[in-house]
Amino acid sequence: MSSLQNLDKLFSKVQKATHYCGGELNSVIKNPEDVKIRYAFAFPDTYEVGMSHLGMKILYHILNKREDTYCERVFAPWIDMEEEMREAGVPLFTNETHTPVKEFDFLGITLQYEMCYSNVLNMLSLAGIPLLSSERGEDDPFVNGGGPCAYNPEPLAEIFDFFTMGEGEDVIGELMDAFNEWKEEGGTRKDYLKKIAKIEGIYVPSLYDVSYNEDGTIKSMAPNCPEAPVKVKKRIISDLDKVTYPDKFIVPFSDIVHDRSNIEVFRGCIRGCRFCQAGMIYRPVREKSADTLVKDACALIESTGYEEMGLSSLSTSDYTQLPELTDKLLALTEKEKVSLSLPSLRVDNFSLDLMERVQKVRKSGLTFAPEAGSQRMRDVINKNVSEEDLIKSATLAFEGGWNSVKLYFMIGLPYEDYPDIKGISELAEKVVECFYKSDKTNKRRPPSVTLSVASFVPKPFTPFQWAAQDSIETLSEKQLFLKNEIRNRKIRYNYHQSDVSVLEGVFARGDRKLGKVLLRAHELGCKLDGWNECFSLEKWEQAFNDCGIDMEFYTRARDYDEILPWDFVDIGVTREFMINENEKAKQALTTPNCREKCSGCGAAKLCKEKKGCVCFE
Repeated sequence: MSSLQNLDKLFSKVQKATHYCGGELNSVIKNPEDVKIRYAFAFPDTYEVGMSHLGMKILYHILNKREDTYCERVFAPWIDMEEEMREAGVPLFTNETHTPVKEFDFLGITLQYEMCYSNVLNMLSLAGIPLLSSERGEDDPFVNGGGPCAYNPEPLAEIFDFFTMGEGEDVIGELMDAFNEWKEEGGTRKDYLKKIAKIEGIYVPSLYDVSYNEDGTIKSMAPNCPEAPVKVKKRIISDLDKVTYPDKFIVPFSDIVHDRSNIEVFRGCIRGCRFCQAGMIYRPVREKSADTLVKDACALIESTGYEEMGLSSLSTSDYTQLPELTDKLLALTEKEKVSLSLPSLRVDNFSLDLMERVQKVRKSGLTFAPEAGSQRMRDVINKNVSEEDLIKSATLAFEGGWNSVKLYFMIGLPYEDYPDIKGISELAEKVVECFYKSDKTNKRRPPSVTLSVASFVPKPFTPFQWAAQDSIETLSEKQLFLKNEIRNRKIRYNYHQSDVSVLEGVFARGDRKLGKVLLRAHELGCKLDGWNECFSLEKWEQAFNDCGIDMEFYTRARDYDEILPWDFVDIGVTREFMINENEKAKQALTTPNCREKCSGCGAAKLCKEKKGCVCFE
């Protein structure tokens, strides 16, 4: 399996063979004989999804900068490729050297989405690695997880050897150094796990015992050895200007979801939306300087040849140096014929001047995220934007030459009622109307408003982590209700499958008991559940029934005094703050953003510990 020639026949039988063959521009080639550590970095979804993920690019670059380490990529194969691999007896292999994953020292898996959990098991199976950590031998790779889903690792606790809590760049080097030391000491597999359990931000599930009450809730969770801390504190980078950022991105042979280069503007968010996990777990805000970002952009333009560059963050328009940054980037990108793209925009600080400047080379559609249809619901979720903000921004966009806008909303939010859902269609109508009311819009092209409506999923470490999640039936009823309220042909309506959203919610707030459900679902053939053509609710329902576990136990509302599966993780934001935010949500009371007034979330203490962080206390 070490030679590409051995795979030529297999590649010729599948679609998108370029997803597996490797050899792309800027991929790293090393001699495996010259390194001490081999690290397989896995994205548990298809190549086009995984290659769009910025975190993988960053850690791939950092690991390969080490002379003693070779990091290679591996992705979940599509159905046709998996069938050919299993028939030919070909194990899961890496893109760079086509080496079986089982031969690596580490299999690192980034967990971005709960519906990829079945892919994790399928990839382990394809690799020939035991599915349970307790069954792995001394020659098996250490399976480690990271990413936002790792903040509640308990559904995967019996599958992974360890997890990284927080930002991987801050801890990955320590893990590799500890591995070299452990190798020299000649220790056992368990010795390494105990060794790294002492590193801040590392969670080793096998070093903790969990007991349950008669009603199924958690009674206690405690370390079973002195090396494991009672609380696992997340790792954060204090100064993003000093952290290594890739000067090269791998350029795929075929299209991927986000086929462009990206510069990361800042981490964290000042806004405090009560549904948003990322806005809580990535606190406090840490910005890169404009000069650093321009340097990053120059390197990527030179090394990739991409014609588009994205500005990546949770809320790019909140970047304090945005005018300076865009001026400097435009001086660079206009000359190179590279366009700039922004993620979804806040409707309360949309700037037509900004959009015209960043899209001088190429105009793309605009996306706004009001999130809720009524002002009451926007106050409940602490969105802190008004209908007037949206109409003003849409009008500016239409008058600026855009005729197409996309609006993101959610249904199934806590404390929601049907008038709030109806407000989504009414708001879309008003956006269409503002096009026709203005004398400055181009009437030769009619407006197009697309509603993208997701189903709310309560996530750990948010003020809504205690909220009930709507059932599949209730969400479907709400989706149909909204569909029937939309009568304007200029409004398009897209929504997500309610059954997928509910299953996502089950695993988002799940405990260790769900591990056996995952194993049973794998036996039943569940995989690629994020893809509509592959998802099977019937198989998942059978897995839950076979294991005697009720899905509704995990979608129910939780009491404040209940021990939650993720309570052992310290993200720097206090439980008291989140309880207070949930109580304010019940009254539709808002909290100002961090720059207006400190709300005492706890991140300020984290900043004092990590000198160099920025918190608007």
